[in-house]
Amino acid sequence: MLTSFLAFCTEWGYWGLTLAAFIAGSVFPFSSELVMTALLKIGLNPWWCIVSATIGNVMGGMTCYLMGRCGKPEWIKKYLKVSDEKLAKATKFMDKYGVWAAFFAFVPYIGSAIVIALGLMRSSWVLTMVAMTVGKFLRYLVLYAIFAGIVTVL
Repeated sequence: MLTSFLAFCTEWGYWGLTLAAFIAGSVFPFSSELVMTALLKIGLNPWWCIVSATIGNVMGGMTCYLMGRCGKPEWIKKYLKVSDEKLAKATKFMDKYGVWAAFFAFVPYIGSAIVIALGLMRSSWVLTMVAMTVGKFLRYLVLYAIFAGIVTVL
């Protein structure tokens, strides 16, 4: 199933990447990086890939923010399966960095919890979206730099 969805996203190009990044940015585990890498390999424009992935991923992240904003901690734990531990880590992290913690929304496993917690804490949605956009954009930019051989990873 994962392979067919990956093929679907790749076939749809930038729109497929936006969808994959949206899903990856929400509470569902998925790798938009795989889709972006596949699209770069077949020759799509790197800047449009970065923009498409960033837009989709931020939309997914803002969906998490809205879930937190509209929800109660009990609902988040029960329906989204966000553990007390993840929520506690995210809250501690946010106490330290405030709304700018949204910059780290791209971090696997705790990124969604950070944004949900920001929603629960009623942080500014504009500042949350700005911080999240910068972090996610830089992540996709670094992914492209690695793909293009501009940056090497040990």
